[in-house]
Amino acid sequence: MNTTTADSDSDNDSLFAELERDDDEFLASHRELRMEELKREMTKVQEMRNSSHGTYDTVSTEKAVLNITTTTKHCVVHFAHKDFRRCQLMDKHLGELARKHFRTRFIRVDVENAPFLVERLQVKVLPCVIPFIDGVSVDRLIGFEDVGDNDNVPTSAIEEWLKKTKVIPESEMDLTHRKTIFGFPDKSREDESDDDDY
Repeated sequence: MNTTTADSDSDNDSLFAELERDDDEFLASHRELRMEELKREMTKVQEMRNSSHGTYDTVSTEKAVLNITTTTKHCVVHFAHKDFRRCQLMDKHLGELARKHFRTRFIRVDVENAPFLVERLQVKVLPCVIPFIDGVSVDRLIGFEDVGDNDNVPTSAIEEWLKKTKVIPESEMDLTHRKTIFGFPDKSREDESDDDDY
């Protein structure tokens, strides 16, 4: 009976050792895949940073606007005039959103520098915000009419409007699906959102 127990313990030990090796191999494989994914993401982020993502820049030529909107997947263009107060209000909102939504490029162009685009896109009322996805305009915000139509519009209202146009990618909108550095769902964010419910 002692021999059977010893054999059983030996079998269990070897089974546990084999399972541990399998776990170690799985974790090593997962870690390696995740590291490669992180390297690709960091390369993409660096490329985006090099092309002014996360900033709200004034573009001075129509050629530059065309280049940016046709080479950037998600882009928001504000057609503005330097002397219009409501354009300055929109600048403030879009500047905040540019820092928050890094994957979307935000630019501003003065209508005096873009007569061809103003005519082509039929920009008649300022401020005029046009989101582009893959070089195609998908909607337009004329003044503040679709977000509250007054000077006290919160930035979140403009953000919601941009989300509806899909110019802000889903991955940036839903923070509850963020992952930890190891590729697992970030439980701390779920805990934070639970705290907000009280």
